[in-house]
Amino acid sequence: MKLILLGAPGAGKGTQATRIAAKYNIVHISTGDIFRANIKGGTEIGKLAKSYIDAGKLVPDEVTCDIVKDRLNWDDVKGGYLLDGFPRSLFQAEELSKFADIDLCLNLEVDPALIMDRICGRRVCACGESYHVSTLGGKTTCAKCGKELYTREDDNPETVKARLDTYNKMTAPLIDFYAAKNKLATVVCGTKTPDEVFEAVCRVLDK
Repeated sequence: MKLILLGAPGAGKGTQATRIAAKYNIVHISTGDIFRANIKGGTEIGKLAKSYIDAGKLVPDEVTCDIVKDRLNWDDVKGGYLLDGFPRSLFQAEELSKFADIDLCLNLEVDPALIMDRICGRRVCACGESYHVSTLGGKTTCAKCGKELYTREDDNPETVKARLDTYNKMTAPLIDFYAAKNKLATVVCGTKTPDEVFEAVCRVLDK
């Protein structure tokens, strides 16, 4: 199964992607994680990516496409994969179709006001776990590994608004792109819990 997970920043893609990958035994490929690893490593791509991410903009298509194309050549994706954060533009989607045959694009639909609250209240851990301040009860450490939680530099109202504007302009058109190919399934998240969203996602994928 080769999937794309689509949704605005803060729609819960990371949470659902982890669960989908585990349940269906496919590889979760997050372009965000790839870029963050390069940023942490101080690579040239990392430095370039950081300048765009900090401004709430997208990393140039050519750079992103090359990274994803390389990743899809790894042996671990032969049994299937889920792309999270790619494609983010019609150009990327068209380029992806040249080197990958996607089975389904799963779109998570969430109200923008909820997204703003989710992202600005998000706290993350170096181990990959993510939390929201409303569920932490004042705690500042990760329940999984005990490390100190932190706020990503781009998780602030100004950057979030810029990211949502960019999403609506650049990425939302992909909904029509994959619908035209009969490869789109939309799950309306609303105020559903992550568990409820995952149940809806599984109903779609099990078909």
